[in-house]
Amino acid sequence: MVDRSDLEKDEVTTTNTVEDLELEVRTYADRFQQLVNNVERVIHGKTREIRIAFLCMLAQGHLLIEDVPGTGKTSLARALAESVDGTLTRIQFTPDLLPSDVTGVQIFNQSNSEFEFHPGAVFANVVLADEINRASPKTQSSLLEVMEEYQVTVDGVPRPVPNPFLVIATQNPIEHDGTYRLPEAQLDRFLIRTGLGYLDVATQVEVLASATHQPKAVKACIDSETVRRMIHEVELVHAERSVLDYIARIADATRNHPNVQLGVSTRGTVALLRSSRVRAAMQGQTFITPDHVRDLGEPVLAHRLILTPEAELRRVETSDVLAEIFDSVPPPVARLS
Repeated sequence: MVDRSDLEKDEVTTTNTVEDLELEVRTYADRFQQLVNNVERVIHGKTREIRIAFLCMLAQGHLLIEDVPGTGKTSLARALAESVDGTLTRIQFTPDLLPSDVTGVQIFNQSNSEFEFHPGAVFANVVLADEINRASPKTQSSLLEVMEEYQVTVDGVPRPVPNPFLVIATQNPIEHDGTYRLPEAQLDRFLIRTGLGYLDVATQVEVLASATHQPKAVKACIDSETVRRMIHEVELVHAERSVLDYIARIADATRNHPNVQLGVSTRGTVALLRSSRVRAAMQGQTFITPDHVRDLGEPVLAHRLILTPEAELRRVETSDVLAEIFDSVPPPVARLS
């Protein structure tokens, strides 16, 4: 598994003092809140979901949104891209969509007798993969490399995608006709699975009062270079070995639970660590606590679990299994200085 930080030549300057680190993390938290406030100008009543989306971007992960149509998924993706002065592409996944439509293709140019690469829709900072489960498994698999390696290989030539890079995929949990179930390898590449849900009545009235035919544009509040620095600065957040042990024991408990057929992978444990680092930084903290891990446990791990057929027949939910595991695995005890 390739760490995106290895692909970047610029490195964050090493922090020498605790005071410098605390100041850097406070600045990080201010920038994160600035991003959230910027998107909230057009996306109302979804603070948690907006924070999760930016968390995915800064943790070098991807977001899977399972929800019914018309809840603001496209608007959220557009606002994210505009806030970081990035580019957005939208791919409407259909049964006849080809892998080359996603990744790109080499086309022979008769004027110079050479092949030229025509980039696919995946070459953008934010890629909205709309109704991803409507495309064939072959087309779905075209995203596997780019979601993990941040590059696309066409005719043996690797081509990096822009940085920052975030895939936001959507699927309708209600309508199943003409859909293909996402394979486990694909699900495991999504950092977080979440939903947007309906607005409450008061927020709905606010949206209706300000509704226009044209979608509102969001002005960039930080540039892409700042986002890249924030991605690297997350590594400054400290993770005690006891917290690492806590994450490992949680993953091990999923693999040995009687209702679970396939537990959390190593990629899943790394995802939980990375997202916990971002959560700590966005709260202005310089270290990860067990609460950070527990708060992100369900959105980061639930979609990675495959339940046994017997558990599914009993209508057991992965969220229930994780709640039971977090209750049974004791968190590390804070040491007194």
